[in-house]
Amino acid sequence: MITQKRQFGDLGEKIAKKYLEKHGYAIIDQNYSKRWGEIDLIVESQEKELVFVEIKTRETNNIPSAFLPEDSVNFSKQKKIIKTAQTFLYENKCFDDTSWRIDVIAIEIDKTTRKATIRHLKNAIEM
Repeated sequence: MITQKRQFGDLGEKIAKKYLEKHGYAIIDQNYSKRWGEIDLIVESQEKELVFVEIKTRETNNIPSAFLPEDSVNFSKQKKIIKTAQTFLYENKCFDDTSWRIDVIAIEIDKTTRKATIRHLKNAIEM
């Protein structure tokens, strides 16, 4: 049985995927996982740069919050994402000259209006 939290996360991933495709990114992989971490989306930019994307989705109800979805990508989560991205690069024989970065897509969905606000933070995690 799929939980409501998982369904909501899947909705955020669907919204982010459409957003990225609309902006010229090609989807390479989705939900790439290892024991130590998962990457929601792996895409290629129009500039042929490999982009590992962490998606964070929150529900709002028109009340401003001090806590943004991207705030949950803490230091521990960042380390897991970096390690998982490096594993993907190694497994796929990406060489040292492969250009890559880690982005975060923050999505806030208003429960009342059912509209989503998307923030695409490029190079959100520094190696």
